[in-house]
Amino acid sequence: MMGAKPKILIIVGPTAVGKTALSLACAKEFDGEIISADSMQIYRGMDIGTAKITPEEMDAIPHYGLDLVAPDQPYTVVEFKTYADRVIRDIEARGKLPIIVGGTMLYVKALIDPMDFTEAKEDPEFRQQLWQQAEEHGGEPLHKQLQEVDPVTAERLHPNDVKRVIRALEVHHATGVPLSESFANQAAEGPYDPVLVGLNLEDRQELYERINRRVDIMIGQGLLEEVKTLLDAGYHRDLQSMQAIGYKEIVDHLAGRLTLEEAVEAVKQGSRRYAKRQLSWWRREERIHWFDVQTANEAERLRKIRNLLEGIS
Repeated sequence: MMGAKPKILIIVGPTAVGKTALSLACAKEFDGEIISADSMQIYRGMDIGTAKITPEEMDAIPHYGLDLVAPDQPYTVVEFKTYADRVIRDIEARGKLPIIVGGTMLYVKALIDPMDFTEAKEDPEFRQQLWQQAEEHGGEPLHKQLQEVDPVTAERLHPNDVKRVIRALEVHHATGVPLSESFANQAAEGPYDPVLVGLNLEDRQELYERINRRVDIMIGQGLLEEVKTLLDAGYHRDLQSMQAIGYKEIVDHLAGRLTLEEAVEAVKQGSRRYAKRQLSWWRREERIHWFDVQTANEAERLRKIRNLLEGIS
């Protein structure tokens, strides 16, 4: 049908909740191929600490978005969106379902919302910086920035309406004119017809225990050796990639700044905090259909996801 938007399935949720297993089940059930929307899994040689799926675990299902660049190579959300758009079109052209697994909120939002990263008059790096600030600190600091440059728009926007707060800051940054005095205040629709599915564990303690177990498994799989290999290859601690949870703590251990026990506990604590931030962010996205992994089995989840894909609520 002319003009129909490609249907895409997006699976989101906190770390260690089971997104990979669900994505594999969906790929088999709905004849799909999987795109990772994870800003750390793009790096080659960073496998264990990023919980990157192994070739064996892929079970012959094509995966994209992995091992795209070296750990010292910059990679922006603009580059990811360009890459993912091309892969989505290719998957869809072959009659298969694109399945995006995230991961990184900014990567997912860049695909489903009209964030206008490529407009020449705008500054993609500035936008990415704002989104990273929001992901790390929430919407309140950005809203305060907006109050300083455009109090009229700030008055009508809630601090949690991060997308529009950022858009208003962008307009002022690019033009020097407050959004409240400009004409461009209409957001177009995104290029896809997304079905968003969220996995969660309402039992927060169980989620945290899963995260702790995952970190222990990573240590057992050779995370220390992986970090040593990266350091020996010249990838230093100050790189953005090496600042990731699971890497910076092990680097500090290898440098003698932390004992192994302290480093492992720091990884667990950082991972738990990250999961909490992920949940907080995704909970604001009203388009997500949530599943609690303890109250719905895989068959039931797949049945409901099929209904969503077919437009049956």
